[in-house]
Amino acid sequence: MFAKKEVAHIVVAILVLSLAISIWNFEILFYALASVFFIVFANIVAKNISAYYFEAEIESKIWEIYRYGLLGVLSKSYFSVHPSRKFKKPVPIGAFLPIITSLVSLGYFTWFSALVFDVKPKSYRAAKRHGLYSFSEMTEEHIGYIAAFGILANLLFAIIGYFIGFELFAKLNIYYAFFNILPLSDLDGNKIFFGNIVLWSFLAALILIGMGYVFLIV
Repeated sequence: MFAKKEVAHIVVAILVLSLAISIWNFEILFYALASVFFIVFANIVAKNISAYYFEAEIESKIWEIYRYGLLGVLSKSYFSVHPSRKFKKPVPIGAFLPIITSLVSLGYFTWFSALVFDVKPKSYRAAKRHGLYSFSEMTEEHIGYIAAFGILANLLFAIIGYFIGFELFAKLNIYYAFFNILPLSDLDGNKIFFGNIVLWSFLAALILIGMGYVFLIV
């Protein structure tokens, strides 16, 4: 299901996020590792299942930026006409941003997103087994739906975690969904935003409700 390179990227992301969470309190390192593993795994598996429906495959990887400056993080389109603002090699920002933000903020703020994904349409996408649709190409809307399934999986796990008494696990799912819904660079939120802005707005509203629970109720 996963290529060796993809597995390596996923493992790095899990370790980085777990360390960022527990860097000021190593007593919760094991709990952080277990929680982040299930959070990331649920997100990726949900996207793989939805990709299967669209006759495509996804490959998760560490979030990288290719150009410098604020707009290099926000969007790629700006640099299509400004090719000079480009790093010699892509910078794996997802591998260090969570830890840096946690260190600088003394643990009060952690960037909780490290992975992005690429979509690879299968050579034959007629989707006969579904008997409903025939796809000719992978559109932005299709990619947005795939990304949305990952977000929905985390929201579902947040609800489950809350009702079975694992509040930290529930919170971490909300955090993960929140940072991944942001319409930046190659993050899932950007794919959803440009694929279906109505769907993005709906998911963003749900996540904001969850964030309200995290900050106001708890």
